[in-house]
Amino acid sequence: MSSHSLRRWSWIHKWSSLVCTVFMLLLCLTGLPLIYHHEIGHLLGNDVEAPELAPALAANPPRANVDEVIASARALYPGKITMYISQEMDEPAIWNVTLGDHPNDEDYKPIAVDARTAKVITEPAFEGGAFMSTMFRLHVDLFAGLPGKLFLGLMGLLLLVALVSGVVLYAPFMRKLEFGTVRHGRTRRLKWLDLHNLLGIVTLVWALVVGATGMINTWADVLLKYWQETEIADMLEPYKGAPPLGRLASMDAAIRLAEKAAPGMQVGFVAFPGTPFASPRHYGVYMRGNEAFSSRLYKPVLIDAQTGAITDHRDLPWYLTALLVSQPLHFGDYGGGWMQLLWALLDVATIIVLGSGLYLWIKRGQAEKRHVQAAQHARTAPKPALARTGEGR
Repeated sequence: MSSHSLRRWSWIHKWSSLVCTVFMLLLCLTGLPLIYHHEIGHLLGNDVEAPELAPALAANPPRANVDEVIASARALYPGKITMYISQEMDEPAIWNVTLGDHPNDEDYKPIAVDARTAKVITEPAFEGGAFMSTMFRLHVDLFAGLPGKLFLGLMGLLLLVALVSGVVLYAPFMRKLEFGTVRHGRTRRLKWLDLHNLLGIVTLVWALVVGATGMINTWADVLLKYWQETEIADMLEPYKGAPPLGRLASMDAAIRLAEKAAPGMQVGFVAFPGTPFASPRHYGVYMRGNEAFSSRLYKPVLIDAQTGAITDHRDLPWYLTALLVSQPLHFGDYGGGWMQLLWALLDVATIIVLGSGLYLWIKRGQAEKRHVQAAQHARTAPKPALARTGEGR
């Protein structure tokens, strides 16, 4: 690589890193507890658990009518509408019912209902309480909504640029040293430079994956809006001029119909009419697989919310599939405890990479400042008498 190209890549790496480093440090620090949000919620006693059934029922647990489940939740807030219902793969005995004042209400009320008895269990707080809620909002949008998400997406893009340019610079650098070399016998700055380069290359693939998936997650609102204006608008074409929805069809019947249409799959979540994952006239019943990874690959079944008939049965567009897959991959929460531990260790290593990069930049600036001051001092300092004598000859 020519010296000109090397300087150009060095400039790209320097400024892309500097602009995003502080925000990436924030995301790594807030993301670390989010990797263990289930476990932290359990330690703080915020877990929602379904009550134990009598032995006779536990052996063959009943399945309550889903309409009764929704009615139980709505009885707590009669003036609100149902936005979503969902089930976690490891908690099939609980329906999570989300209520709001309108289909896009961000100040929603989550209600946990026993899926076997249709009795309300609790109105759960965010797992981990106020601390985890704060960590989540800082990590997702900096408490700034969509502008905050898009800003963090831009920082994610700069991170990817910094990683790629770092790899380009690392190749000629490593021709002079064996892989893994950390030079301890010289200056502290040189030692941290070697550690920064070593940890950076070790965590490269993980940082690329987490950076790319995080950037995709920040586009969620935009991608859903685009889906609504394209494919959802196409699905609604036959309903032009139709009267507003009247009484909604049975959700229990809709779910049973969706289960027949997608054999071997189970309900992940159901979006009610008007919410981002449904149309103004449909239930969006999202079916998923039973394995750790396939449970994140949703197959939507769109059901007319008035007649209860399946009206469309198409796969999600690739960009929404990428969005839904990127969410668990970003936090490493679909591969069990070992994957969570790996994600946490790599997160800590990335914090060291970012912190050391900031340290190296500060130290380099201080060294350059001392060099300039020394040069200025050399120009302005009085010359020795012997030198002045020699000049006059």
